[in-house]
Amino acid sequence: VTYKSKYMESVWWLLKQIYDKDLLYKGYTIQPYSPKAGTGLSSHELNQPGTYQDVTDTTVVAQFRANEDSLPDFLQNEGDIYFLAWTTTPWTLPSNTALTVGSKIDYVLVETYNQYTSQPMNVILAKSLVSKQFVGKFNQVEEKSELLTYNSGDKKIPFYVVKEFRGKDLVGIRYEQLLDFNLEFENKQNAFRVISGDFVTTEDGTGIVHTAPTFGADDYKAAKSAEPEVPPLQVLDEKGNKVPLVDLKGKFIDNIGLISGKYVKNEYYESDSIPDKSVDVEIAIKLKEQNLAFKVEKYSHSYPHCWRTDKPVLYYPMESWFIKISN
Repeated sequence: VTYKSKYMESVWWLLKQIYDKDLLYKGYTIQPYSPKAGTGLSSHELNQPGTYQDVTDTTVVAQFRANEDSLPDFLQNEGDIYFLAWTTTPWTLPSNTALTVGSKIDYVLVETYNQYTSQPMNVILAKSLVSKQFVGKFNQVEEKSELLTYNSGDKKIPFYVVKEFRGKDLVGIRYEQLLDFNLEFENKQNAFRVISGDFVTTEDGTGIVHTAPTFGADDYKAAKSAEPEVPPLQVLDEKGNKVPLVDLKGKFIDNIGLISGKYVKNEYYESDSIPDKSVDVEIAIKLKEQNLAFKVEKYSHSYPHCWRTDKPVLYYPMESWFIKISN
């Protein structure tokens, strides 16, 4: 029985043995966390009736520009190439350090024009999701020469599928940091590259997952498993501790430009101080202006809320103690 002295003394004795063998260490895991309540939430708390609520969020299909000198031969001399990655949480984009693909998924290179800036570009996404992303304004053409007929302002934007390849062929390609709010962090040389992960699907999005190891359990696992390991984007706080770009109150940490000091979700503001534009909208606007947004739209989906405060939860890196079980 956990409240009895005999039980507690046994636990402390075991911890002492583990500590003496140098098997105890502090790390972090990605856990659901309630900024308003100031506490982490268990899986049981997230599964209570009414916890998951339908919300409408601003989503972004972001364009990550590939570094030309890291491209494999089959992608050389194709002009500017961008990886397309979809996210329902644009506020995590400043913390991106990797893009994850499925090694066995078929991908394509598509030549087209950006619908916001009309600039020509080549984009990479999963073959089976071309029909979902290139809808509305877009029109597929059979000949590459037909792309030349496009003029800015035309009702239809032509696109042409250039070539096809597997996800494994993309692993290792490097790309430019999407948002330059934070230019320096530990092991940056291992960040901003394409890795593989078995959790990538082609049900929605682009088949390429924007990966922020500080704000997603799958992201953290994939980044940790990569060789070399992809670092999380962390900065030093006023005490010199390494922390993610968002604090435990759900606010962006200072000195990151446009969104410094703002809550990641408007629901965290008091009712009399809610800004006109959410952080997600501000990031989307910035990406549009910089030719780094392929698509911005509203999306309705189910999202977990804190049962105590009825506010959206964050998936956040929480410090925990671990026991080493392997070398």
